[in-house]
Amino acid sequence: MKAFLVYVTVANADEADLIARTAVSEKLAACVNMLGSIKSLYRWEDRIQEDTEVAILLKTSAECKTALIERIKTLHSYQCPCIVALPIADGNPDFLQWIQSETKPPADA
Repeated sequence: MKAFLVYVTVANADEADLIARTAVSEKLAACVNMLGSIKSLYRWEDRIQEDTEVAILLKTSAECKTALIERIKTLHSYQCPCIVALPIADGNPDFLQWIQSETKPPADA
């Protein structure tokens, strides 16, 4: 059973909450951690930008990863959102099984 940790940065706590609640209610993620305010420094449109954002971590199954990424993109306010999926190499087998049992790919996936 393969699971993923999906890291996303969003504009604010309301957007984090919307993405988190949607992902869990639609069974695309088993759990979401909202890490709170972070300071981000990045290059965009050939300028150095500095913003306050919120980071979230979503736990999902391999079967739901692509659908989750696509769903986040529909809810996200950024033109090019940071959404990266990192494979979970190892961990508590019971927790990894729980992720599997709490996620379900959409019927059209």
